[in-house]
Amino acid sequence: MRKQITILAIAFITTFIATGQTKDQKVKLNLSTSSIHWYGYYLFYFGGHDGTVQFKEGVFIHDNGKLTGGSFTIDMTTISSTDIESKEGRDNLDEHLKNEDFFETNKHPLAKIDITEVYYETETRVKIYANMTIKGVTKPVNLRADIDIPNKKITTKFKIDRTRWGIKYNHDVKDSAISDAIGFEVILGF
Repeated sequence: MRKQITILAIAFITTFIATGQTKDQKVKLNLSTSSIHWYGYYLFYFGGHDGTVQFKEGVFIHDNGKLTGGSFTIDMTTISSTDIESKEGRDNLDEHLKNEDFFETNKHPLAKIDITEVYYETETRVKIYANMTIKGVTKPVNLRADIDIPNKKITTKFKIDRTRWGIKYNHDVKDSAISDAIGFEVILGF
């Protein structure tokens, strides 16, 4: 398996060299193979809600066949829940997520992730430092990701503290309170 990955990496680098574009090569995000799945959690018991939000656009930056940066825009108006069975329940939660209690998508329709540094831990595992902008607030985040060259994707799972971005919805009923953590499972296709 390691030999196959090495051969694919060499082929990837050779392609960039052959085209004469080895430094700061830009590759567009493949929207059809990319996804963001989010998870919100209850504070005092197991459970919560989950759903999706869509990328609007994005680009990876490579230098000599290695990921060095990128920028990805997220269309927050597409945020939707997937865990509620009734259409009415889903619609209510989706509107709640879009209003001022959470993401204020009428004022802040876009979120953004800008990769600032990438460190290779192995040939296929990287640590990524980035700036994430939500509701007009930019904060640093870092995460680990796996690069899967044969399947043309990068995958990661991470959590953020929503309050750092001014997402401070509080519920009056203690047992129904939600955690400050929001989890993400992200696939970036290229």
